[in-house]
Amino acid sequence: MSRVGKQPVAVPPGITVKVAGQRISVKGPRGELTWEAPPTAAVSFDERARVVSVTRAGNDRQSRANHGLARALIANMVRGAATGFERRLEIYGTGYNCKLQGKVLHLNVGYSGRNRGRGSQYEVPVPDGVEVVVEVPAARGDNEPAKVLIKGTDKQKVGQFAAEVRAIRKTEPYRGKGIRYEGEHIKRKQGKALSGTG
Repeated sequence: MSRVGKQPVAVPPGITVKVAGQRISVKGPRGELTWEAPPTAAVSFDERARVVSVTRAGNDRQSRANHGLARALIANMVRGAATGFERRLEIYGTGYNCKLQGKVLHLNVGYSGRNRGRGSQYEVPVPDGVEVVVEVPAARGDNEPAKVLIKGTDKQKVGQFAAEVRAIRKTEPYRGKGIRYEGEHIKRKQGKALSGTG
């Protein structure tokens, strides 16, 4: 029995869950999510106890894997519909900045030859279901970063978009310039030291 899969998912008040065969719909204050469970996983919703349970058809490897996966994804759907998910990015580097124009995130992150007079080096379209908030538009020195908040109902969409933005300018290990997750530890390296010749 999967240790994750056998745990029921508690559904808080204000969240509506509908199960129709393999299709699960979860609706709450932050939005609505639907997902099609794999055939090896059976999903049921107990309205009285307000819990979602997942069982599996067989004991083969794929059924065991889908059991835990289905339970985890349903738990994420419930949490996303209730409170949503957030990922915060920090942009370090003198002169680095960001701004949001409509549904496009504009980034200036130190590639001087890339913008050619456009005003920003990167224009990243914000996907549907994801909201972006620029909390601090410009970095100041190497210690005060620009900050971008990415939030939404779907955990996968929020995480995927955050990863795509971070990949534009990964943090380099010498001065720490680049884009990183809030709280992410960067292993720093020491630069080459010039030794005087006697």
